[in-house]
Amino acid sequence: MLQGTVKSFDPETQAAVVLTDARVEYDVPAEVFRVSGLRKLTLGQRVKFRVEGEGEAARVTYVNILTLPDPA
Repeated sequence: MLQGTVKSFDPETQAAVVLTDARVEYDVPAEVFRVSGLRKLTLGQRVKFRVEGEGEAARVTYVNILTLPDPA
């Protein structure tokens, strides 16, 4: 599980970008946002997220607010 900060969030599409503390950006597709049960994210908000794959094949599979428990 990684941690990062919300860099951008589009409430219309529900797509987001998170930035890790190591300055690596990950796109959070709308379907991942919806599956995670969230309603919105705020710029600068801390989140935890899972990534499957590496390099160009890396994709976010789960995102949640850092203070909420992990359902897995």
